[in-house]
Amino acid sequence: MNATKPITMQIEEAIQDIPGWSPIDQLLTLFTLAYSSADLDGDILELGSWCGRSAVALGMAAKLSSKGKVHCVDLFPEKNDWFKNEDGTYSFAVTLDGKTYGAYQNQTVWAEPYLKDIAPMYERYSGTLEAFTLAMQTNSLSDVVFPYRTDLEGFAKNVPNKFALRMAFIDGDHSYDAVAKDIRIVEQFLLPDGWICFDDAFSSYDGVNEAIQKHVIDSGNYKRLQQMTRKCFVAQRR
Repeated sequence: MNATKPITMQIEEAIQDIPGWSPIDQLLTLFTLAYSSADLDGDILELGSWCGRSAVALGMAAKLSSKGKVHCVDLFPEKNDWFKNEDGTYSFAVTLDGKTYGAYQNQTVWAEPYLKDIAPMYERYSGTLEAFTLAMQTNSLSDVVFPYRTDLEGFAKNVPNKFALRMAFIDGDHSYDAVAKDIRIVEQFLLPDGWICFDDAFSSYDGVNEAIQKHVIDSGNYKRLQQMTRKCFVAQRR
């Protein structure tokens, strides 16, 4: 990375061939928070990585600050994990160690975005984990960004005793119960002054909005709270 080249430009170049939907303003927000919080003695967590666009931005921040690792938790579905519902929409289910995890069960993926954005990705890669791994290798981030094919609960059960986070970015299941649970798990590890960030906040997902409102905004546990971009909300822990 180049210290005098605009970081926005560096992020844009790094993610230009990575499938996904994270816009540059959101990636810059995530980079800035991850980079500026490097004084805290904790790592960075991402829940929901897809092919690695936001993981690249977070990884660049970790590498540039020479502080912490980025732990990326995702089910990393393969092509055969997806199925078509009776109404023509799509969902997926992943079985890991005998346990089946479902996604897009309540708010399914419409056929048009599935065929436009998701299906073509599987023509390029065997699955999202392959795409993610290649993205980290291409950007020389494999030494700071680490993928975990599990859910957040499974990840949390296997962290070291003194595991701590300076930042967490949540983009998992968008139901209220799931987001509320993710917040509770993250708060076990999030340091004072650490940041919790959400994708798809206050946009089109009532479950995400309600969980943030109740468990973050109204909780009294956070001191700085702001919708930073069209769909990215951040809060700093007291």
